[in-house]
Amino acid sequence: MGNIPGMTKTGPFINRSPIVLASGSPRRRELLSDLGLTFDVHPSPLEEPAPKPDESPADYVLRMAELKTLDVAGKFRGATVIGADTAVVLGNRIMGKPRSKLDALDMLEALSGETHQVVTGFCVVLPDGAILSEAVSTDVDMRVSTEDELMSYIETGEPMDKAGAYAIQGVGTFLVTAIRGSYTNVVGLPVARLLEVLSKYGIVTPENL
Repeated sequence: MGNIPGMTKTGPFINRSPIVLASGSPRRRELLSDLGLTFDVHPSPLEEPAPKPDESPADYVLRMAELKTLDVAGKFRGATVIGADTAVVLGNRIMGKPRSKLDALDMLEALSGETHQVVTGFCVVLPDGAILSEAVSTDVDMRVSTEDELMSYIETGEPMDKAGAYAIQGVGTFLVTAIRGSYTNVVGLPVARLLEVLSKYGIVTPENL
């Protein structure tokens, strides 16, 4: 098992079983690497279906996280497999990744000056096959932005592969005035809560133990 190529272990934790990350997200890879964990990356190739009628955001991201994680876990018996799915939610609207620049502008204009929720569902399949899943929500306040500002941001290309068309850890940080809850959850993985789960089952411990 290995970290991201070119990176050295610097974090305070160590994993006591092989870990597989069932996600291609570079943000999630970086968050796990920052803990000091070693892992392989094997994203699921499954397509993500649309939300069901009346399906809550938490239920939707949990369903997506479980779908992808279980798909990968079937290929890696005896490993701990971690997957996640993140959605930006404004009222009853679940925002995925924009399909075009105009779609990105529509999302960002809707979010401008409003408070929305970022909901991440994560799923962990333990080496014995047990399945653990949970959803975490964070409130995010956005500044009022002009159309010119938003179009300039869209032209950077950053919004095009991000749920809700922005990245809090990137250029899009200028859009955010405040958050309430887990910052890493907005990035794409609620690290503190995930670490609690992995520690509880002995998958991860402090390195000096």
